[in-house]
Amino acid sequence: MTSFVTTTRRALMAFALSTAAFAVSAPAQAAETINMIAIDGYPDRAMWVKEFSGFFIPRVDEELAKAGNYEIKWQEAYGGQIVKPRGVLEGIKLGLGDIGIVTTIFHNSKSPSQGISAVTPFIAADARVVAKAVDEIAKEFPQMNKELDAENQVYLATGVVLDTYQMFSKEPINSLADLKGKKVAGAGYNLRYLEGIEGAAELLQDGANRCC
Repeated sequence: MTSFVTTTRRALMAFALSTAAFAVSAPAQAAETINMIAIDGYPDRAMWVKEFSGFFIPRVDEELAKAGNYEIKWQEAYGGQIVKPRGVLEGIKLGLGDIGIVTTIFHNSKSPSQGISAVTPFIAADARVVAKAVDEIAKEFPQMNKELDAENQVYLATGVVLDTYQMFSKEPINSLADLKGKKVAGAGYNLRYLEGIEGAAELLQDGANRCC
């Protein structure tokens, strides 16, 4: 599964002004402050939120400080403060946030091209390679950004790549046969992992209807 970072078109204009300042020098003056609300439905202990809050934001601040023309006043709202885990895409579209981490598995219909991670027959074990590959695909093929146009958002980068999933059950599961007849809850494309297992068709449908 991959998650990507998006921002509104309004916020992107602010970023454009900010990033343009990296390459130019200007007389010393008070930095212009840009207010940005960063949202995610998952708590700050989630890996992708940690990366966003602990790396992405400080890196942006660091680059802005080099030029001194702009600074961002961040308001970070995670863990359901503004949106639930599957609500980032809509939340940014509605203006509840300026930038956020969209978890792709929740948006099969609105961002079908992001399902590439679920349908690719082979993939690299290095998460960094996968993230860079998805970013390059987004640059080369306009479909990804076209899908986000309808959501009033712009694709910035792949935020995180997960290479493993775990299944939790109230009862012991020692073999695939133990899954037969069980109701498995999951999110969107994640349920493809059940395909090919005997009796999985019904499980897949149940899981999709009972998703998260």
